Amino acid sequence: MRWKVTLRLKSVASGVIVGLLVTACGGNEEPEERTTAAQQCDGTLSSEASHALERLLGTREFDAAPLGGLGRSAEQLTGDYAKRKRSSLHPPMCRIGDGDNTDRIDITFGLYGDGELFGDIHPDGLHAYDLGQEAQSGRQKAYLFVRCVSPQLDGTHERAARIRGVLESRGFPLPDTPATREANLTVLHSVTLAVVKKLGCVDNAGLSDEPVFKPKP
Repeated sequence: MRWKVTLRLKSVASGVIVGLLVTACGGNEEPEERTTAAQQCDGTLSSEASHALERLLGTREFDAAPLGGLGRSAEQLTGDYAKRKRSSLHPPMCRIGDGDNTDRIDITFGLYGDGELFGDIHPDGLHAYDLGQEAQSGRQKAYLFVRCVSPQLDGTHERAARIRGVLESRGFPLPDTPATREANLTVLHSVTLAVVKKLGCVDNAGLSDEPVFKPKP
């Protein structure tokens, strides 16, 4: 009888060891989900913006994209305006990565004061475009400023909500060319357009469905 118990214990132990080895070798691991450019940022990227994102990161496959960023950003901006904040900054609405390394693009939104516009200032590496209230773009950063009048934002008929979108790329070098700058703005424009539509901004806060790039001197 004792040898039967011993045999069973050895069998159990062997099964545990095999299970641990299989797990250690990744036998039970689920493959990481990959998504397309169009699925990023709550699906707010237009076809043109999706292609621009693929060119920027040099891939057609991206990290799994969490949902809810669009609604969260709209709620944050609504709350900021209700609290009469002149300027605000929040964590990224969306973070876009290619999964193979730390390269990523962050897109954030907040309110801005008039004193935060670039105006006649021309920061190194940024180029002005006639888009929205003001737009600046470079190889690793882009800004888009708009003004929103909306029935969802009480008081905007007297003082428009001033909304700033920022795109920032991290971890990978991009050439400082018009193509890179316009690709950054194409992605930022598409996400910003979705935000102002979510907020019910009149005339989409002055943004057209597709961006038209007119560099300013």
